[in-house]
Amino acid sequence: MAPGGLPYFDPDYESLSIRINPPRVSVDNDGCGDCTLVKVDSVNKPGILLEVVQILADLDLIITKAYISSDGGWFMDVFHVTDQQGNKIIDNMTIEYIEKSLGPKGHTADESKAWSAKRVGVHYTAIELVGRDRPGLLSEISAVIANQQFNVTAAGVWTHNRRIACVVYLNDDSTSHDPARLSAMEEQLKNILGVCGDDKVEARTNFSMGLTHIDRRLHQMLFAEMDYEVKGLTAEADFLDLKISIDPCLEKDYSVVTVRCRDRPKLMFDIVCTLTDMQYVVFHATILSDNPYATQEYYIRHMDGSPVNTEGEEERVIRCLEAAILRRVSEGLSLELCAKDRVGLLSEVTRVLRENGLSVSRAGVTTVGEQAVNIFYVRDASGNPVDMKTIERLRKEIGHTMMLNVKKSPSTSNSTQPQASNKTSFSFGSLFERFLPS
Repeated sequence: MAPGGLPYFDPDYESLSIRINPPRVSVDNDGCGDCTLVKVDSVNKPGILLEVVQILADLDLIITKAYISSDGGWFMDVFHVTDQQGNKIIDNMTIEYIEKSLGPKGHTADESKAWSAKRVGVHYTAIELVGRDRPGLLSEISAVIANQQFNVTAAGVWTHNRRIACVVYLNDDSTSHDPARLSAMEEQLKNILGVCGDDKVEARTNFSMGLTHIDRRLHQMLFAEMDYEVKGLTAEADFLDLKISIDPCLEKDYSVVTVRCRDRPKLMFDIVCTLTDMQYVVFHATILSDNPYATQEYYIRHMDGSPVNTEGEEERVIRCLEAAILRRVSEGLSLELCAKDRVGLLSEVTRVLRENGLSVSRAGVTTVGEQAVNIFYVRDASGNPVDMKTIERLRKEIGHTMMLNVKKSPSTSNSTQPQASNKTSFSFGSLFERFLPS
């Protein structure tokens, strides 16, 4: 027995099992008329469902149906997937990536850095920031980084329930050799995050050279800040028509978590990620998308083998899942920008947004070759819809140096907000992360 009374597992046993019974992955375009079937059979291990869902989510694939079974020593699942336009997956590069990532090569230590589409490797310094959100905060953070002459290669920014979580990657070769610069920047960032002076929300910064997955890390950071503790559903929850219930399954001693809401990309990832980080194991699951709604059912137990036993635990699981689903829902418009990458670009863009009275609720920053590609979900400082005059001012200020594409975010699809572009529309997806060197 291991310390604490838990069973001991030989760390070499898992790799031996995988060598004896390597994962079998099938990408089938013939078995279904309107989608691609991704089938995975593998030796069961902790976190394997999240690994699979993470790969599909990072490729921006839409999961329309899924059937999961991992009760016992074997993990078997089938995913019905399409691309963002609702078509089958026919791109050979994408198919090969899925087969390599989820197959035997994806489970070897040497390959692990390359096959997760949103991991950033040891060549980049990661900054993690968390604290109380306020208008213009992202612009101030970007200005500090630019003043220290660091270049932002990738970043993820989420806000929820008045908290902000940022993961920023710097590719300056001197970051690991210049602790004075890093220390000065950290001190300035702490001062900025501490301006709100909220005793209940502690501002924190963290520097890392390790591997991380951006979206999962953002979930973990906001979960650690207990953003789920704010009671009462929001306007985003009302729009999603979000309903979560937990019921006992007495036959098998499971707890059955049922989530029903308007469907959206990466919904399954956000739910599975949260259950995994809360130390729950998914034994069976059924996912069904019946446009525009999705119903997802998970049969779970805690890692100690017990189901959800108390009303307090049930309430906490429901709140945490609500928060995880709502973190990715953004009101207002999405602004997609593409420009030549350079030091200070993020600072310039966020300054312009702030000066035009726009507040960033969520952002993604990536780099493909020499091009920086950014998405900002914005609304005005009062939370009201962004008017066309503001968009036109933005075009005049930055349109001559960047491609600017304006879209309605899903949570405001029924509103009267403008939707226009001055260039051909483009989709960033996870292109940068798929080809980022490790």
